[in-house]
Amino acid sequence: MPPFASGLLVLTAPLPALPRRAAGLVAAAAGLVAGPLYVHLQPGLRLGGPAAGPAAPPAGPALLRALAALYTAAAARRGLDLRVLLGPGRRLARQPRVLLAAAAEAPGPPEPVQLGLQRLAAAVYGCPPSLPALLLGEDTAGDAGGDPEEDPEQDPDATLPEFLDVAVGGTFDRLHGAHRLLLSACCLLARRRLLAGVADGELLRHKVLPELIEPYELRAAKLREFLEDVKPSLCYDIVPLADPFGPSVTDPDLQCLVVSEETYRGGEAVNRKRLENGLPELALYEIQLMKDPDHSQNEEEKISSSSLRQRLLGTLLQPPRRGPALPLRPYVIGLTGGTGSGKTSIAKLLGHLGAFVIDADKLGHAVYVPGGPAYEPVVAAFGAEILNKDGTINRKVLGAKVFGNQEQLKRLTDIVWPEIAQMAKERVREADAQGKAVCVLDAAVLLEAGWQDMVHEVWTAIIPEEEAVRRIVARDGLSEEAARHRLQSQMSNRQRVEQSQVVLCTLWEPDITRQQVQKAWDLLQQRLSPEPGP
Repeated sequence: MPPFASGLLVLTAPLPALPRRAAGLVAAAAGLVAGPLYVHLQPGLRLGGPAAGPAAPPAGPALLRALAALYTAAAARRGLDLRVLLGPGRRLARQPRVLLAAAAEAPGPPEPVQLGLQRLAAAVYGCPPSLPALLLGEDTAGDAGGDPEEDPEQDPDATLPEFLDVAVGGTFDRLHGAHRLLLSACCLLARRRLLAGVADGELLRHKVLPELIEPYELRAAKLREFLEDVKPSLCYDIVPLADPFGPSVTDPDLQCLVVSEETYRGGEAVNRKRLENGLPELALYEIQLMKDPDHSQNEEEKISSSSLRQRLLGTLLQPPRRGPALPLRPYVIGLTGGTGSGKTSIAKLLGHLGAFVIDADKLGHAVYVPGGPAYEPVVAAFGAEILNKDGTINRKVLGAKVFGNQEQLKRLTDIVWPEIAQMAKERVREADAQGKAVCVLDAAVLLEAGWQDMVHEVWTAIIPEEEAVRRIVARDGLSEEAARHRLQSQMSNRQRVEQSQVVLCTLWEPDITRQQVQKAWDLLQQRLSPEPGP
């Protein structure tokens, strides 16, 4: 774990030199800073010389290339919260705990440079004057010499256009490097206001893994914190988007819409709507997509929130449950999921990896058999008409009695679920007797029955509704309408995910599912391994 919770990196080299040095600089700083890493760009500043005021670099193509290089380098350091500051003006949201500069940019004795760092941070960002100041070694900072990298077709004195009010839209889930570059471009283009529309509601429905998208309030709060850190002089309007257009087609003060290669056609649609509404067209400013060099088989080639959400599959999303009623051993996983989610295939994979698997559906059948713990109470509650000639319970007749009748259904589950839970606990004790370290309770109604109190972690299998319908129709021979009705009578994916420690998805090829389960299993083994002593 890096020793400092946050930091401020001051870079003073010419902007054209940054693209080739960004990876080394960011890597060196990331080794020291765990949380937000702020970057102050001031080409030509002599940290070891007389005190100088802040001076933002010119808003031109060279700055955009430097920003792209820095955010691309940060993307390679997964989890690094990089924020390149585009204008001073207030205290930062997370006060830096360490000040950093590249030794290659500050030759000579380190003491004057460290003092210059402290003076700058105190004067510009209100940092305590005694913060530790460190110089990144020249080997990690890369080659500061040589010819600067410039686009030969680009005028070195070119500047970006300016607009009073600028608009941008997106999901902005788990702000990543591409988001940060897009938003930084917006901040450079705007002189007064940035209107940021954040997709919500139905606009999220067809996203990849929408259940893992952060709530609107959290996305909006993170977006505001980033923007107000990066350029505090602007006014920020952050609004939810319930449709693809939002206020961009009704706000008369807007002058520019920032788009990517993917959303350019959407920008053209915005302009058509504005013309219909009697408003002038917006200038469309296009930002290039950022490539993700680490994307895997089923992920997008660009840096995207969809890929980030896919990387969450199999990881621990919230702390495991703790309670005196939980056994010390074995460690119990509650595996759940809706019809067609692929839960059973995941249970089999976990069994192959060494888990002791308890099939709650089989236990459910066992409690109904003559002599089983629920047999007599169920017959007493629902009458002899539910019995076959041989005295066994006719599950179809019983099901018809409770289907669509919540009172009768609760009457049945109040009898059956506690008995299944008791049988499951006996099976957990069997697993312990066999020396099994991990036990998996495979139960579709785990959460509905309240059995999460019996497990250390809830693992949920999810699948988009359309794919679940397709699977149910193919497997059970139901109509699409009947399949949808079955799904809608169950707990939703989002409700399950909110109560889960680990989420898995079987949407892709079986090999992808195997990789997810192996990843989840390996991470579980790490959690179960005793921590090394001091």
